[in-house]
Amino acid sequence: MLRIIAIDELQPGMYVNAVTEQTGSLRIRSRGVVKTEKAIEALRLKGVLKLEVDETKGISTAPVEAAPAPKPAPKPAPKPAQKPVKEQLEQATKLYEQAKGIHRGFLKRIQKDQKIDLDRVNTLSHDIIDNVFDTPNALSCLSLMQKSDEYLLEHSLNCSILMAMFARHLDLDTQEIADLAMGALLMDIGMANVPRDIIDKKGPLTATERDIISTHVDVGLDIVERCGDAPAIVRDLIYNHHERIDGSGYPDKKEGDKVSFHARMAGIVDSYDAMVSPRSHQNPIPATAALKSLLKNPGYDQDLVQKFVQCLGVHPVGSLVKLTNERLAIVIRANAKKPLQPIVATFYHLKSGHYAETKMLDLSKVSEEIERSVRPEEFGLNLTKFFREVFLDTLPD
Repeated sequence: MLRIIAIDELQPGMYVNAVTEQTGSLRIRSRGVVKTEKAIEALRLKGVLKLEVDETKGISTAPVEAAPAPKPAPKPAPKPAQKPVKEQLEQATKLYEQAKGIHRGFLKRIQKDQKIDLDRVNTLSHDIIDNVFDTPNALSCLSLMQKSDEYLLEHSLNCSILMAMFARHLDLDTQEIADLAMGALLMDIGMANVPRDIIDKKGPLTATERDIISTHVDVGLDIVERCGDAPAIVRDLIYNHHERIDGSGYPDKKEGDKVSFHARMAGIVDSYDAMVSPRSHQNPIPATAALKSLLKNPGYDQDLVQKFVQCLGVHPVGSLVKLTNERLAIVIRANAKKPLQPIVATFYHLKSGHYAETKMLDLSKVSEEIERSVRPEEFGLNLTKFFREVFLDTLPD
């Protein structure tokens, strides 16, 4: 049975179906059970006044006193018009740069063995979630575009973005998504204490160097546990994101069901972003090639990998593709019904070897097709610099 209750009546264990009255503009991203008082307080701080709960779902809680007959539920507000692609990308770029600044400070405090504040990281992960739900294509695009010499920093942000997208695609509940996004943001914090000469080494690592890097899961868990009461999902992701279901992972070589559902998700997200990112000892590969690699590896839960591919699309948003008309384009929006025909933005003419006017192209409505996924290095392009300095300004409003 559905009931309208005040925020003060909400209790852990109740199943929230919708927000019906608020002072802000919060939208419930995923229906689900509210598990903690902290989650309720977060809703209260965001201005939620009344909610619709489903008493046939959730977990056992103390009964709520009968309330006066509820007024007819308000008609749902009309869906706001989608922002133009240019505005979405500008908004996401601003958040991404702010997030980098916050997380950079967090990592520096770890390196100096100073006290760190998990609440600020939690707030940052919620900001990422909000943006993922509002403009998922924009942040997905940036997770492939923003590649600098700050691998650890950007990898952490990218994993948090991808994890929020993946969890939403799997229709997990609100608190679970929040914990997963935070866990992905923190799962490599132990790398902050790995010697720079190992992180920056060119070429393959020695067995000893790999052993040193593998200690980052223990170090990361220790850092978080010294910070206070971190959610269980966060601790699980930090310690187990390198475990594989075939027993080939570390630190404990867990197999099968001993690797949690959340750690399996984290392993997929972490490996995917590592493959598409430039690192000192490894060149990046196209996003499509990274997805194919995951599909061939028995260490990953293949059912979850299939869902991850469905989440990102055959040609993930932000990836660079070569079209049959000899143009290079950036994938801007996926096409769920026709995954091989996304919306792209063309910007480079291969025959002339010059940048061209940026044009939006819906491949489901034209004869041009994607020939293959490519890397900008194949054509001597600095795609990140171009994106920041030219592409955003030349996108049509």
